[in-house]
Amino acid sequence: MVQITEFYALSRVVMPLSLEEYRVAQMYMVTKMQQDNTSGDEGVEVLENRPFEDEKLGKGQYTRKVYHLQSKIPSWLASFTPRGALLLEEEAWNDFPNCKAVLKCPYFPRFKLAVDTVHVADNGCSSNVHKLDASSLAIRKVEMVDIGSNATDYWSYMIGGPSVDLRTYISKKTRRGPLCAGWQDTCTPVMTAYKLVTVDAPYWGFGYQLEQAFLGAERAIFLESHKRCFAWIDEWSELSEEDVRQLELETDEKLKEAFREQAKIRG
Repeated sequence: MVQITEFYALSRVVMPLSLEEYRVAQMYMVTKMQQDNTSGDEGVEVLENRPFEDEKLGKGQYTRKVYHLQSKIPSWLASFTPRGALLLEEEAWNDFPNCKAVLKCPYFPRFKLAVDTVHVADNGCSSNVHKLDASSLAIRKVEMVDIGSNATDYWSYMIGGPSVDLRTYISKKTRRGPLCAGWQDTCTPVMTAYKLVTVDAPYWGFGYQLEQAFLGAERAIFLESHKRCFAWIDEWSELSEEDVRQLELETDEKLKEAFREQAKIRG
């Protein structure tokens, strides 16, 4: 008997940015987080980063990455998997304001997690930007992710985050902030990343646990990464998209070289 577990979760992440600003902020944040979180034999290995054009997915930037995250997985999962086996492979198609990412784990070949993101210039008030049908809406769970919150859990602790408190932070260059209670309703500019997460973990006995572990990790990543987007605003606010794309390519090469060196050490 096979247990099929499929789950839809919608995270609405409101940001005190315009859509144009967010595009640069997101690229900068991803590049810096990859660099900050890669050391030794753990971190992000960028295999491909190139333009793409597709009839269904649009036109934009395609990336293929491998996440080496052995030290960050829950103990119950590490207890029955070989060390180094839990790699996550990600393919992403970024056709801003839309983006699709698919994550798979070779050790669990039937596992699949997809994140479909739509970015909208609103404060999180849109109800169905992904145009789901009635049956999908019935099982979808919705959560507002507040980047001003300092609440923590296992995954936020493992991922880590900026030391700045966004409830008191004020940008020196833009004078935006602080993000006090209810800021989403008074902030200008404002936009929302609507992230629809679909999880399929068809494993009898632990499929639900696997599903919830990855959902928890994704939520923490959404929260911490978007906190950093705003916390680092004074670093990226004067950069162009071309500036950040060049930084991204340079960082990709550094990460590739780091993993090549680790491969040599391992023999």
